[in-house]
Amino acid sequence: MRVVKNLRILAGAPLAAAALIALTAGSASAAIPINKPMSGKATYYNDAGFGACGTQINAANQMLVAVSHAWWTAANPNNDPLCKGISVKVTYQGKTVTVPVKDKCPSCDSTHIDLSQPAFARFAPLGKGVITGLTWQFVKTGLAGQSIPLSEPIEGSTID
Repeated sequence: MRVVKNLRILAGAPLAAAALIALTAGSASAAIPINKPMSGKATYYNDAGFGACGTQINAANQMLVAVSHAWWTAANPNNDPLCKGISVKVTYQGKTVTVPVKDKCPSCDSTHIDLSQPAFARFAPLGKGVITGLTWQFVKTGLAGQSIPLSEPIEGSTID
C-alpha cells in the first residue's frame, strides 16, 4: 500500500532529515525533468487514504498517479516539489491523459508509473494489469505552482 498513514521519527533522524533538506534545498525542482519524454510501463492501484503529498486520495475513483520513489527528493514527501503543481502526461496508442502527482510508488523503478484505476482504464482494460511501451513526462500544471485540488478529481485531468 502506497498510502502514507503517519511518519515516525527515530532518535537521530531529525538531524539526518535537516542535513538532507540542506543538501537538497534549491536543487530539488531541478531534479524533476519537466517535459522530458520517457519510455516505460504503467500499472494501476486503487488505495485510499493519505497520499504522499499529504492529501486524501482515492485511487479507485480519482484521476491521479503515483511516481517512483526515485523522483522524490525532499526529506518530508509532503513538501516535495512533485506535490507543487506537477502532473504526469501519459501517452499510449494514440491516447494521452494528464494526471496530477499525488502519491509515491515505493516498488516502481524510475520509468514505471502507477496510475489510479480510472486513469489506467483510459488506456486498457484493468485485466491487462501492465501497460508496456508507453511514454510519459512530468509537466507543470495548476496556477502559479498551485496543486490541483482532489475534491475535483477530473478537473486536474485532460484527455487529448
